[in-house]
Amino acid sequence: MKKLAIFGSIIVLLFVAIAVVTNLSQKQQVEGNPFGKETLDPTTIELLDDPNYQNVILPDELEDILAGEGEATVYFYASDCPYCKEATPRLVPIAEDLGIDLVQYNVKEFQQGWNDYNIESTPTIIHFENGEEVARLVGSHSDEGFTLFLEENVLD
Repeated sequence: MKKLAIFGSIIVLLFVAIAVVTNLSQKQQVEGNPFGKETLDPTTIELLDDPNYQNVILPDELEDILAGEGEATVYFYASDCPYCKEATPRLVPIAEDLGIDLVQYNVKEFQQGWNDYNIESTPTIIHFENGEEVARLVGSHSDEGFTLFLEENVLD
């Protein structure tokens, strides 16, 4: 019976140690993150060093632009969305080649974006002018589809 208690205690201690190490590791990974949050979804943590996910816009920043009747082209994505993970590495270079500042809004981290901007699915690109939505593209598209949308609605 003593052996069973000792083994049980060792197993519990191992699980506690693993939990502590995991928690510390996640805290170190999210320090200084562009989202300004203390905790992030694990799928967002995976994208922190990805060069295709660096042009982050926070909800307050977007609200300020739109309230000031500014212009923005916003890529709404979810860090756990397989369609976004497929589209982003194609879309970001296209926007850069066209000279478009495509800001990225992570609806996984900022859930209010779903309702605030009537996002039904990701990926979604919305172009705003004078603080109002003027064009929207929903879903993953071919490179030509992304290029056409950006040329017709952002560069016009």
